[in-house]
Amino acid sequence: MPITVTSRDSELTIALSGEIDHHAARELMAQLDQTVAERLPAHLVLDLSGVTFMDSSGIAVLLRARRQLGHNGGVLRVANIPAQARRVLDAAGIGRLISLE
Repeated sequence: MPITVTSRDSELTIALSGEIDHHAARELMAQLDQTVAERLPAHLVLDLSGVTFMDSSGIAVLLRARRQLGHNGGVLRVANIPAQARRVLDAAGIGRLISLE
């Protein structure tokens, strides 16, 4: 899954695209882990505007990113969430743990 990384001040934005399912989740987690470890952002925004499908594997990706940022004192926000992904995140109650915009 391709990711696009942009940075401004202490905020890192990672734009995701395509399907976030069990096939893509492992590679995506590795890419996010590496990017966060290299850049150590204070704030990370995951932009889901290019995501065409998400299942529960996407939830695992978000929770892992949250945990990794928490180890460094960072904050995670998820932005531009498509309707299908929003339904998955809302059904799981992820908004109680992660800021969903």
